[in-house]
Amino acid sequence: MTIQGWILILGFVGILLALTKPVGSYLFALYEGRRTPLHLVLGPVERGFYRLSGIDPAKEQGWRRYTLHMLTFNALLMLLTYAVLRLQGVLPGNPQGLPGLSEHLAFNTAVSFTTNTNWQSYGGESTMSNLAQMFGLTIHNFLSAATGIALAFALFRGFARRSSATIGNFWADATRVTLYLLLPFCVVLTVFYTASGVPQTMAGTVDITTLEGVSQVLAIGPVASQEAIKMLGTNGGGFFNANSAHPFENPTALTNLIQMLSIFVIGFGLTWTFGKAVGNTRQGWAILSAMVILFLAGVTVTYWQEAAGNPIVHQLGVAGGNMEGKEVRFGMAASALFAVVTTAASCGAVNGMHDSFTALGGMIPLLNIQLGEVVIGGVGAGIYGFLLFAILAVFVAGLMVGRTPEYVGKKIEGREVKLAVLAIAILPLVILGFTALSAVLPSGLAGPLNKGPHGFTEILYAFTSGVGNNGSAFAGLTANTPYYDGLLGVAMWLGRFFVIVPMLAIAGSLASKTHTPESAGSFPTTGALWVGLLIGIILIVGGLTFLPSLALGPIADHLAMISGKTI
Repeated sequence: MTIQGWILILGFVGILLALTKPVGSYLFALYEGRRTPLHLVLGPVERGFYRLSGIDPAKEQGWRRYTLHMLTFNALLMLLTYAVLRLQGVLPGNPQGLPGLSEHLAFNTAVSFTTNTNWQSYGGESTMSNLAQMFGLTIHNFLSAATGIALAFALFRGFARRSSATIGNFWADATRVTLYLLLPFCVVLTVFYTASGVPQTMAGTVDITTLEGVSQVLAIGPVASQEAIKMLGTNGGGFFNANSAHPFENPTALTNLIQMLSIFVIGFGLTWTFGKAVGNTRQGWAILSAMVILFLAGVTVTYWQEAAGNPIVHQLGVAGGNMEGKEVRFGMAASALFAVVTTAASCGAVNGMHDSFTALGGMIPLLNIQLGEVVIGGVGAGIYGFLLFAILAVFVAGLMVGRTPEYVGKKIEGREVKLAVLAIAILPLVILGFTALSAVLPSGLAGPLNKGPHGFTEILYAFTSGVGNNGSAFAGLTANTPYYDGLLGVAMWLGRFFVIVPMLAIAGSLASKTHTPESAGSFPTTGALWVGLLIGIILIVGGLTFLPSLALGPIADHLAMISGKTI
């Protein structure tokens, strides 16, 4: 580890902390439906959309109607994308003449982008046409991200409102987030990426002559625009198979920094928005404190392990850290930071290959996802996932110290706790169940490239990434098979929507309750004790659930490495 590496890491966090309140304030304006400076230009577009679609943005919805409209919208988008991918070969915008995708790959990809997972069982530049990239995939990058933020707004209203039967209007929330947040920010980012050397063209390839005088064909396309929303919306799906390790997606150290900031900035801002919504910004800062502590702990372990390197390689006379699978233009610190950022959020973009990290260095990205999107998390999904743990934590605190289980003025009762447990339990149930199935069936065992603990980790990481809606991978797993495409598709759908539905039920239940003023019997939820309790609950739940699988995979892999054994 170096001083320069730590300056990068701490500077990165410092920039985000400085942006938290400004971004959170802007998000709060969208949450309340107030005018922003962009309404002068985009307001007529928003009103025109409502007129064309017959939507009354002032007509609010109860949690059941909000959920139904959200599910219907996402299901129809998934079917549209499936059709585009299957018919790719006969549709325009296909300069390379690529054929349509197989049934299982089209299903997997359509579910993946609908659920904001962006798991890729394919190489983008060799599989997807420009039309498929833009209309089939990038549209989901906007709308799945907008859905996540809209859902966070709905849960905020559940905590903030008193004796209300409604939690907002899904169509209005999703429209405002897309129109006033994601689109304008992405226009700015697209211009920046294009100026930095990222291609933005409708051409499919370009012929070049290398320095050695050899002719080469390079794949290009509308990369910059997809790169912008891929990061800002914590989507992660790369235009190229190498994702953000590819110089056309991420050419410089500055683009690398901007991409990492884009992944986190909305998640940081939403914590402040929550505090403002419930009338106490200290609540938001307490949540952010717990998130940042977990994040820095993960970065420390990953950077330490990658800088320490592999003792087996050291014995061969090759000193230094582990540079396998990393881009020289980024180095160990930026690669380790990117890996933890992209898995602490549900992004899944990569600028290095996690499969080539050291055993414990690769375990931290895996554990980040297993903790349920609570270490910053995806746009919207991170904060509502964290609030599910907050409900569980305040209930546990009430049991331990005999105080009334209340959180931000709302009594936490049996219904909310049961729903929170249901939402939290779906991740380990599907991750461990599908991993166990794949570790014994021939179709599952045909996927891993490696044997032993590392091969098991490749399977475990795939289902963790799918259910956690992350999308990154231990790329040694061959996933483009009917078995993995199908099972991962089901896992991604369950991991997204089987968490959302109970969460919205909690929002509806809380919104209907009256406000309970804080008293001497209330457990304080803004201080260091609360932050420590939150972190403890998250680690205990994650540790008890996933420690056995981690012991069979990355921990066993690490023990073999330090003992000098190879498998």
